[in-house]
Amino acid sequence: MRFSISTAFQPVDHLSVLARAADELGYHSMAVPDHVVDLEELATPYPYTSDGSRRWSYDAAWPDPWVLVGSLAAVTTRLRFLTSIYVPAIRSPFQVAKSVGTAAVLSGNRVALGVGVGWCREEFELLGQDFSTRGRRTDEALALMAELWKPGWTEFDGEFYSAPRLVMEPTPSEPIPILVGGLSEVAFRRAARHDGWVGDVYTTDEAIAHATRLAEVRRDVGAEGDFSVIVALSDAFLPEQFEKAEAGGVTDCWTMPWAYYHGLECSVEQKVDALERFATDVLEPLASR
Repeated sequence: MRFSISTAFQPVDHLSVLARAADELGYHSMAVPDHVVDLEELATPYPYTSDGSRRWSYDAAWPDPWVLVGSLAAVTTRLRFLTSIYVPAIRSPFQVAKSVGTAAVLSGNRVALGVGVGWCREEFELLGQDFSTRGRRTDEALALMAELWKPGWTEFDGEFYSAPRLVMEPTPSEPIPILVGGLSEVAFRRAARHDGWVGDVYTTDEAIAHATRLAEVRRDVGAEGDFSVIVALSDAFLPEQFEKAEAGGVTDCWTMPWAYYHGLECSVEQKVDALERFATDVLEPLASR
């Protein structure tokens, strides 16, 4: 089991401190969320709460993911970074490819692009992007970006995007893993064609059920190779509980360890203390088994 530190809604000035601590203590990655803006009034319900309300307050920080990754990569040596979840369809895929590819190069290939089709119609409209075609445009953008990340000349001709013969430098020296979020069958099939799936907060049994379904979908589409299943677990606190999830197909758990020891609202010193205690209580016992 690998562990990823979630940066969602954290004070921006805490993040470099947490990244350095996570890097030293053996955590696998940090997960970085994405919204361009947070609109005061929305008709679109948030899809991950029972009543459609947002989980965050209006003043929650949403730093640009790739600026943040570049900053954190500069103060770490082994920690990886993933977006959870980035929405390409509200942006130019050329600009996304440039930002992600540059971050991959500067970090020494320590980034993964976690994508979703997006849920907030009003954010799409604000940024001048069509909400109804977001799924198809996401698929096409991923295909285009894969071409742009290859060294040398390339060209592309799609339904939504096209490119004459061009080159985009710098290019990463390794493929950038693509992770996909979403709970629909369409999202599962999109994930199965790539390198992994990023979920939400589940019980261990719920997470195992999702991992089992993803394995079935991957068999259906003939997918092979490594595949990540990344979730937060609401009922796992002990090494043996994380082992159960891993045995059921969960590869990564994103977490905020300070919630176990100090609560969600705490100082950066308490957060670092929690990272240290969780490493002793969970990471080290799992590594020794």
